[in-house]
Amino acid sequence: FSWTEFGMADEMTTLGGRTVFLCDAAGPRVTREADALDLIGGLWGLEVDWLVLPTARLGEDFLRLRTGLAGAVIQKFVTYQVRLAIVGDISAEAEASDALRAFVRESNAARRVWFVPDLAALEARLTAQPDGT
Repeated sequence: FSWTEFGMADEMTTLGGRTVFLCDAAGPRVTREADALDLIGGLWGLEVDWLVLPTARLGEDFLRLRTGLAGAVIQKFVTYQVRLAIVGDISAEAEASDALRAFVRESNAARRVWFVPDLAALEARLTAQPDGT
């Protein structure tokens, strides 16, 4: 498997003392569960603490919770023990949906999946986690 097959300029870097894999915003969109498995599989053999997925990579149905896509995709990351940070402004979508606001709040209260507005916010959260999670 090679990310370059998909024309992606992804990169590994360090944020808040953690190794993160930054997905290119121009890469393929996550529109089905199999897309999550492709992302997870691409990390095989890499020592990465977090996968960072820009909101630009989310399919249209992802933030519409009634479709079940967000839950199914996030469950894949949890099952395979890959921490996921979804980075970007989803304030308009959250404002329009009580369910999405609650979903984001619950995700952000845990240690496996976070929704953050930008990389600076992610770095701040990672820095504040003394145990590396």
